Amino acid sequence: MAGITDSKFVKQLIPYGFDMVTIGGYNIDKETIKACEEILKRDRKEFKIDEEDVINHIENEVNNIKKEFNILVSVNLRATTPDPIIEISKIKNIDVIELNAHCRQQELTNINCGQSMMKKPEYFEEFLKELNKKSKSKTSVKIRANVEGVDTIHISKIINDLNTDFLHLDCMKLGTSYGDLEIIKKINKNTDIFIIGNNSIVDIKSAKDMLSVGASGISIARAIMNGKLHFNLNEIKEYSKRIKSI
Repeated sequence: MAGITDSKFVKQLIPYGFDMVTIGGYNIDKETIKACEEILKRDRKEFKIDEEDVINHIENEVNNIKKEFNILVSVNLRATTPDPIIEISKIKNIDVIELNAHCRQQELTNINCGQSMMKKPEYFEEFLKELNKKSKSKTSVKIRANVEGVDTIHISKIINDLNTDFLHLDCMKLGTSYGDLEIIKKINKNTDIFIIGNNSIVDIKSAKDMLSVGASGISIARAIMNGKLHFNLNEIKEYSKRIKSI
């Protein structure tokens, strides 16, 4: 959640039992920073960091988490080329860099960032191939399901076939207030990637539902906006172990 998930925010939540936290999304080149400035003008939250400061800022944020907690840290990043993401992957304590192919803000999609990347599969594939080849950390891609004009399964196969470590899927289903569990089933059937399921997880049942259809893990965002989690992660972890052993 841009403008929200920084080190201060996630440190409140780590004691609940999360295995990995993601900070960002961060805009890390001239084009995405300019887009960020336009987004801020209409009162949406964003992290506004100057290009020359962004590497040091992210490094400090990651170290701020690592000095207190032994936990995996992922950083969600927006850029128009792989190069600045590759540079950030060199930061010592980053475990995972996550390519943001998810955001739908027009200022970002206009510059071929966010979910618009998926509408150009060949471009997306070349971008991710370069990123995975040169990254010094594990890699993840966050995408949104059911985007008009996008074959979600095809994009998922690209991500899988390029040996990406994680697919972070916002299984959005237009016109509903819950996630599209069928799309997780289909991706699980067509790939062997670690799927992090996201969307509408607000309680134990919704978490178990996502795991039961093939997600390897879950991510929680909106349900923790107030800095508190109102259900037990250990129960979800035990459930995940049981279904994987079947």
